[in-house]
Amino acid sequence: MNLNKVFETMSLEEEDVPVNLPDLPQFSAVESNMLSIIGRTLNPDCQKMKDLILDMPRKWQVYDIVRGVALSPTMFQFIFKYEHDLEEVMRKRVWTFNEWSIVIDRWMEKPPDDYLKYLLVWVQIRNIPVNHYTKEAIEAFADILGKVDVVTFDPSKAQRNDYVRARIFFDVSRPVRKTKVFNIPRSDAVTIRYDFERLQKRCYHCQRLTHEKDKCPLLIQERRDQAVERRRNVLAKKQRRELMIQRDDPLFGVLSDEQVGLDSVTERRKINHEVLQNMREYLLAADEDKDKGHIFDYSFKSGEKNLNTRRAEDGSNLQLNADGIVSTWSAPTGLKMTNEVPLEGFECSTGFSSGFMDANSSRTARAKIGKHYRPPKRMRKFKTKPIGPISAEDKGKRIEDGVLKSSGKKRAEEVAEVFVRAARRSKPEVVPNGGLPDQ
Repeated sequence: MNLNKVFETMSLEEEDVPVNLPDLPQFSAVESNMLSIIGRTLNPDCQKMKDLILDMPRKWQVYDIVRGVALSPTMFQFIFKYEHDLEEVMRKRVWTFNEWSIVIDRWMEKPPDDYLKYLLVWVQIRNIPVNHYTKEAIEAFADILGKVDVVTFDPSKAQRNDYVRARIFFDVSRPVRKTKVFNIPRSDAVTIRYDFERLQKRCYHCQRLTHEKDKCPLLIQERRDQAVERRRNVLAKKQRRELMIQRDDPLFGVLSDEQVGLDSVTERRKINHEVLQNMREYLLAADEDKDKGHIFDYSFKSGEKNLNTRRAEDGSNLQLNADGIVSTWSAPTGLKMTNEVPLEGFECSTGFSSGFMDANSSRTARAKIGKHYRPPKRMRKFKTKPIGPISAEDKGKRIEDGVLKSSGKKRAEEVAEVFVRAARRSKPEVVPNGGLPDQ
């Protein structure tokens, strides 16, 4: 039972309780920090901390009497042995490492929120209007850069330089401004020029001290926006090209570009893509049917070896099949045959019938005369008829399946002569390659 209670009181996670550090002199470095400065790098990508700790004492010429401590990848501390060495470093104030500026200040036990955010730098102010060469006007010209600390101007003394120096607390997050336009009362606008002393590298795009041009956030964002705009233009151009009717498109000449473009209000297609595709397929199918010609046409085309139909002398219909055999057949009831195309046709499943004059649903022309339907297959059997007047020598011969049979040998020249004689008396007509439908 006691063991169970122990397991119940156990916790898998250790409770996070703050640890109190003893308040003893050996745990505090306040006294040694009194002679130290704290600083930070502005461009960590180009300023390596371990190199800075070794190089800065050499620049300050206090290599053997100062000790550097790396507090973080961007923060450092230098502890001096003598007060005057520390004051000499702070007097020059603006220092650079690897040609990029660093921000330094004296150590504070409880630093403010804006600690190490300002760089105390000297600025040369040029092109000051002669009517405003006063200390107050110069402070106004320098105040736009940052809080003014000192202005080295004395109106009672000679001015040897063409500029006035002012020391300001410059916010390192702002760009280094080179010029600024001021509106002068009762005069024209004037451009004041600024030159920052002891500042070396900066971003040549945004003029900030925290990065190089290749890594400028503003330039990167600008490039991204340009890439997005280019991508949008390419897609829009491609979409416009797709919406245009090309010359090889079946819809070319049928629809205009305005009819298939985008609606200016809804920015959607005026005609759906699927509808356009169906229209293309319909036009292509219609073109294929157009090339096939008349599906049911019983007119004759000379020189064809398919099954053809012509008029015989006695009004019967001569046929010549693929084997060269001549036979006759009678036209079904209601079907009038001529030497050309039948005047009255019959409808079929394809929607085409000969003799139509008016347009119907299948884009064919329908005649005003009465309709004639194709008779069923059982009524379309060929009837045997003699080819012509039976001569005395043909007596005794039998007719089977519409072909004149002979008890002896039948010469092919006689059959060909009959067919050629009938063909010369008729006007040749064009018929499809398919010939008559199967019986």
